[in-house]
Amino acid sequence: MRLPGSHSDLPTGDPYLPGHGDRSWSALHYDLELHYDLEPNRLSAQATIRCRVEDDVERLVLDLAHLEVTKVLVDGKAPAKYSQRDHRLVVRLRSEVPAGSELTLQVKYAGSPRPLVERHHGDAGWEELSDGVIVAGQPHGAPTWFPCNDRPDDKAAYRIAVTTHPDYTVVANGTLTQRRRRGSTTTWVHEQDEPMSTYLATVQIGRYDVREGAGSPPIRCVVPTDAGDGVEAAFGRQPEMMSAFERLFGPYPFPAYAVVVTGDDLEIPLESQSLSTFGRNFLTDDWDHVRLVAHELAHQWFGNTVTLREWRDIWLHEGFACYAEWLWAEVSGGDTADTWARRHHDRLAGLKQDLLLSDPGPELMFDDRVYKRGALTLHALRLSAGDDAFFALLRSWVAEHRGASVTTADFVGWVAEQVSADAAALLDPWLNELELPDLPSAS
Repeated sequence: MRLPGSHSDLPTGDPYLPGHGDRSWSALHYDLELHYDLEPNRLSAQATIRCRVEDDVERLVLDLAHLEVTKVLVDGKAPAKYSQRDHRLVVRLRSEVPAGSELTLQVKYAGSPRPLVERHHGDAGWEELSDGVIVAGQPHGAPTWFPCNDRPDDKAAYRIAVTTHPDYTVVANGTLTQRRRRGSTTTWVHEQDEPMSTYLATVQIGRYDVREGAGSPPIRCVVPTDAGDGVEAAFGRQPEMMSAFERLFGPYPFPAYAVVVTGDDLEIPLESQSLSTFGRNFLTDDWDHVRLVAHELAHQWFGNTVTLREWRDIWLHEGFACYAEWLWAEVSGGDTADTWARRHHDRLAGLKQDLLLSDPGPELMFDDRVYKRGALTLHALRLSAGDDAFFALLRSWVAEHRGASVTTADFVGWVAEQVSADAAALLDPWLNELELPDLPSAS
């Protein structure tokens, strides 16, 4: 895809995120070997990427920002040429490779990682904390720490090995499969077998205690050593949340779940696959914080296993996770979802009506109205379909599309198939008109 009016000959995978992604190839597996020195903020790494080419290609374009590539191999041999520009790594192949072929890329690189700033989305990526590291990938931060095909629908399996100072704990996506101490360093190996988008990949490094939770799936809390009783206040009801969401949405889609609490305050929590990250300012039982614990957990179903194909469909993540906040309030003895819905509907009705939920534009994709109007859309559907049909719909949506990438049209079609054509038609003004529709009456 080339953007209209663009003078670059480099591809774009999604118009909401220019200069990221390449649709001529897809990643199948990332194997990342990272060696990180905290004090000088120095990363030395090798990425081994198994990929499939989707078109006949003479080059592969990867995303990589602020880090210098020192060596590239394609199936064990040097390519014709490689170069870096505009936060991209361009690998010129020795000869044209036909569509459907599989290749293995090896990229050695190093440097001082730092966040990448994009016009509409601010900064994201690898960032130093006061004593550790946080990686905030959404939507454009992945290239700050590994070469990748940075488009949300390019999902792959991952192995992430991080070697660093032994006083620090490393948490990454998936299951910790190995931890080994050698001399003055410790290596932590995590494996994520379930398909994962690049922006959901993460590494968190800090002086942490690991509090193992009971139950299935297990829930770990990785917290500062001085976190105290605030951990229980903030996260003590997560097993109840998990049980409620499994009843409403279907089985939890990954082997385990973790929350990381950084030693620093954070403005908002961070979503990533199989784990969520919170600042230490979230160690309270205030509803405005607890609702976000529910929100991030819900993303494991809506956003992480079932993932948007294009960023324009962000409501399929944020609207569903926002509605999960209201559902948790309802099942945990707080206000009902209908009360929350009508409260937020009244507020949104007083705001400017200039947001199209099905295509909000890159400048508004993380606007709070996407979250709330998306949740209201689901509540309107629930009121129309009834609880039994609505929650059966959510469970079947996740079960059928687990590990896949989806669009708004896919969801509307699923509603028509699983509920009714009338229910699907009800969604149209919520998704495709600027004016906020009225909520149906509660029965």
